[in-house]
Amino acid sequence: MPLQQGSARMRQRTVLLVGIVVLLAALVLAVVLASLLTHGREEVSPKMLKWKDRGTTKNLQEVILGRCYNYVTAQHPELGDKDCLKIWESLKDAFIYKNPCNITPEDYQPLMELASHPIPCNKSLFWSKTGDLAHRYTKSNQNFLTLEDTLLGYMADRISWCGDPSAPGINYESCPKRSECESNPGSVFWKMASKMFAEAACGVVQVMLNGSIEAGAFRSSSIFGSIEIFNLDPDKVSEVHIWLMQDIGGPQSESCSGHSIQRLVSILEERNFKIICEDNYRPVQLLQCVHNPDHTDCRLCTNST
Repeated sequence: MPLQQGSARMRQRTVLLVGIVVLLAALVLAVVLASLLTHGREEVSPKMLKWKDRGTTKNLQEVILGRCYNYVTAQHPELGDKDCLKIWESLKDAFIYKNPCNITPEDYQPLMELASHPIPCNKSLFWSKTGDLAHRYTKSNQNFLTLEDTLLGYMADRISWCGDPSAPGINYESCPKRSECESNPGSVFWKMASKMFAEAACGVVQVMLNGSIEAGAFRSSSIFGSIEIFNLDPDKVSEVHIWLMQDIGGPQSESCSGHSIQRLVSILEERNFKIICEDNYRPVQLLQCVHNPDHTDCRLCTNST
């Protein structure tokens, strides 16, 4: 009887050892197959498309959310009902996993609706080739605001983003320039935001142009010349004031009587706007003089006999 029990125990141990060996072999096989499959996927997975412009801004989500919360809580608490998380999600959905040359206005429409807000009359300031000066002016004079002083413009100013059909759906290495394709995420966004900013303008509006550009202060190809000017509503806008700013010390390439300005005036008059043009609008020129206080253009008084 003891001999039979010993044989039974031996058979049990043998079966157990065989089971363990089979299980280990199966685990090894599974690991090998998983490695081969993973390696195969890496080889066939598409690479990120390569473009000529900088890639998506690092930590884009944190940047957008931080700017949004700052704008609606600290700067403009009257807009505190804006949902920054939904705004971020709508921006992300507009471009993630998409070919960055196939972006449409419809992609951004939910974002535009979520982030839009009223623009007070007489405060809209448009600009072309005077971005730094215009923004310095609105920071020192709260009576005016540019597109970049609205929620949409504030969130997106000086950052970039684009998607890619391959994982992770966002290209942090490169994004297309406008010369590579018109329908890229940045161009479509700024065109839509500019159109909405112009449509919201009312009362007296201002436009700051650069009179030191040899090619002319007004350019039909600019965002102002191709989009904003044609989306101003003559029934809402009473006057357009042109501030033609020249660099301190020149060059003085164009004045209010210049060729490109007269072309702009003609376009505005055809759309039934009243126009006032002023060379070197003094409040803005004084801001220029902060960096050039001793220049003759910056003298507040002149000697008279």
